[in-house]
Formats: sequence, structure tokens, C-alpha cells
Amino acid sequence: MEHATESEPDLHKAPVTTASRDQGAFRTNFNFPGRNRPDHEDHGYGPLSTVVESFMDPGTLIPMHQHRDEAIVSWVPAGVMRHDDGEGNRLVTDADHLMVMNAGGGFRHSEETLADDPPLRMLQIFVRPHDLDLEPGIQHEPLPDPVANEWRHLFAPAATDHPLTVRNAVHCYDLRLDAGEGVPLPGDGESTGDTDGWDVYFYVFEGAVEAAGQTFDRAESGLWTGGPAPTLTATEDAVVVAFRLDPEAPITRQGTIGR
Repeated sequence: MEHATESEPDLHKAPVTTASRDQGAFRTNFNFPGRNRPDHEDHGYGPLSTVVESFMDPGTLIPMHQHRDEAIVSWVPAGVMRHDDGEGNRLVTDADHLMVMNAGGGFRHSEETLADDPPLRMLQIFVRPHDLDLEPGIQHEPLPDPVANEWRHLFAPAATDHPLTVRNAVHCYDLRLDAGEGVPLPGDGESTGDTDGWDVYFYVFEGAVEAAGQTFDRAESGLWTGGPAPTLTATEDAVVVAFRLDPEAPITRQGTIGR
């Protein structure tokens, strides 16, 4: 497995992305984890293909459309995202719920905010599965209440007993970190299983943190490819999402969005 060498830093920082799409009431910023690492040939990093920061104004409808061969995870820290898939699932994802849509061989859905909903800012996380044409399905579950300065485990690989899963080697966490507090990047401990040698990608959704001598502001990201995880210390109140993943996991590259 390729990891950082003595001449290469362990923590690779990416600035705010310039890959954006403005469709008026629906705006997206595309973050590509593989771009954090110099000379990395893939825009994704192992099974984590893309982390999209999405904005929807009140009263916006994204009409029914299809995804294939990718998992789409909707993380909504505030506001609501309304889902309809024509299969009887009319779901509301908010700060208390997480939605995982394993598109498999094909899954159609629409997304909507109502006119009296608040403006929506969320992350849509695209994970590459290990095989093509898997059985499609959707998971929508309540989340445990967040605890300040502790990682909350959002989803896990399908082989685990976590209630929300994706079909590849990725764990996801979020963190609300008070100014002046510090915690290591996630990965050590019983909840992750055997993840030795796995790397960590993190995205600063709000606030600012420091790690390994570098500062990360809102919408900046880091990729840790070294040994023991460094500590994130908040220089102001921060919200961070992190992914512990196996960069050598078998992947497919035919997803509708993430590829």
C-alpha cells in the first residue's frame, strides 16, 4: 500500500474548491479527495469519490433523476431535504436523520425544499461500491444526539453492524468541536474495527481547526496518510466531517456523479 514517504508530508491540504456549478436556486461545490495528494491520478481517493457541498433555496425542486453504481449519503446539519423516489419513500432528512441511498443498478429520486423551509446547506457524499449492478436500496435512520468534542459515527462498511452502511471500506464521522478543544482524527477504537493502514480525509464545514502545524478554514480539507492520527484543535467553534477509508479497496468507476 502506498503511503507517505520521508520526503512527502503526511497531511495534505486542499484549499476551497473552484469546481462549482451554479443553477440559481441549486448550487454545488465539488470536493475531490484525490486532489489533496500531489500527483494522485484519480480525482477520488479509493472508495470516496466526491464530497459535494450543496445549497438549495426554499421552494426548490430537483426533479426525478437516476443514479447508478454509487452510494449517495445526505448529511444535513440544519434545515431539511425532502426525498421522493416513487417507491413509496417520502423522507425528510434533517439534523436528526441520515439518508444513505445505495443506487446499485439504478435508483430514481427527487429532492425538494418547500417555500417555508429554511435555506439548505448540506453535504452529499458519493462512495464507489465494490461491484457494479448491486441491488438498489435506501436507508434512512435517526442519528444519536451529537456530543460536543466527540466524533459521532455516521455510517460504516456493509460488513459491520452499524445501522447505516455503504458497500465499500469507508467509515464516516462528524464532530462539533469547541474553540480551544482538540481531539485526534477518528480511527482508533472498537467502533471502527480493523482499520490499520487506512487513511483519513476531513472537511471543515464550519469554523477553523489546526492539525500537524497547518490551519484549515471553512470549506478546506485535509488528507492524512501517515501513522498515528494527529489532533484537530479548534481555533474557533468548528464542525468537521471525516472519513476513515481503505485507499486500496476494490472500487468501481461507473457512478452517475462520483465516478
